[in-house]
Amino acid sequence: MPSAQNFAIFLLLVPMAIVITYMDVRYRRIPNKLVLVMLLGGIAVNSFFGGTQGLLVSLEGFGLAFALMFFFHIFGTLGAGDVKLFAAIGAVNGIALVLPMLLVVAITGALLAIGKMVHAGRARTTMFGVLQFFYGLLPGQKVPRFDIPSDRSYTLPYAVPICFGSLLAFMLFHS
Repeated sequence: MPSAQNFAIFLLLVPMAIVITYMDVRYRRIPNKLVLVMLLGGIAVNSFFGGTQGLLVSLEGFGLAFALMFFFHIFGTLGAGDVKLFAAIGAVNGIALVLPMLLVVAITGALLAIGKMVHAGRARTTMFGVLQFFYGLLPGQKVPRFDIPSDRSYTLPYAVPICFGSLLAFMLFHS
């Protein structure tokens, strides 16, 4: 049977994920106000149910999630809104779920990106960019910085895999 804390987190995550996903798909923007509501809601819920320990779990989840996604932002593979969103969800789910959540989000994002890439007929171009990125990670090489295509039909609004993957990770791994 789900705990009251899990139920409260679920009630926070689901409507926020729906609204944020809609905003990113429709406008290609993740409003800071919505991210702030999720961040403060996550801190409040975890603090209410866990006291000081809950506050620390929430803040550590925020910090780790931000640090992990900021790495991708530096290389131009994610927007700042995606970084802030993942960090806020990290505060909601807590530090214990950040790494499993990152794995589920990455798998979800990869599957959606592959589908979009095949549908747009850009498999060869995209795979060449992926190879360039990983080659740039080798010692002595430079990681290329990719420009965002002007045609947004080539890009994936990453709030979709972040929100869907985070909800899936919550349901799979949250005790």
